[in-house]
This record gives sequence, C-alpha cells and structure tokens, in this order.
Amino acid sequence: MAIHPQLPFDDAPTPQDPLTALVERYRHLTQTVMPLLARGERSDWPVRNDHCFQRIVLDTVCGGVWYAHLARPAHSHLNADQAQRAVALCEAIIAGDVDLAQLNRQSLVWRGKVRNLGAR
Repeated sequence: MAIHPQLPFDDAPTPQDPLTALVERYRHLTQTVMPLLARGERSDWPVRNDHCFQRIVLDTVCGGVWYAHLARPAHSHLNADQAQRAVALCEAIIAGDVDLAQLNRQSLVWRGKVRNLGAR
C-alpha cells in the first residue's frame, strides 16, 4: 500500500525518551492514522474507531484481553517491549502485511463476543 503524503503519518511530536516516543507513535497511529485510512482507502477494514484499533492491537500484544495484563490507561503502563510490538503491529496492519480482520476476530474470541470457529 502506498503511503500518502496528505495523511499525518509522521507529524506527531517526537519526545526525547525512547519509551515515550514509542507510546506516542502507537497513539498517533491508532488515534489518527488508522481511523483516517479506515474511512478512506481501507474501507474494507472491519473497524473504524480509534478505540477499536487500540483494543485489537493491545489484545494482540498482550495475547489476550489487554486489561487482564495492563493497568488503565493502557498507554501509560506499556513497557518498552510492548510499545515496540504495538508500533510494529500498527505499521504491519497499515502496510497490509497483517490481516486486521483476523486480529479483530481473535480479540473478540478472547472477549467472549464471538465463538472461536477454529476450535473443536
């Protein structure tokens, strides 16, 4: 997928602290970039809202419902590894390298919202 210059991919401020920079990047991607893409060229994505992207990314990073692993607010409690994986996952979703629909389904299974169709 082409990155379009009119989308605010890299206009978030870059703090000095590496962890803060990762967390701010994650927040920028999930709060601004991904919702814009979902309302435009990625209208095939199953979600549109920032909190949905955050749920999917954090559940995936935590390997289950994120609030069973992190205190609230989650972005304030991410460690460096979790923040790095969250940013990498956002970027992979944006690039089309990861199936957002599958990640959403898995997140919903962990939350008991849908049945795990792959389980026997």
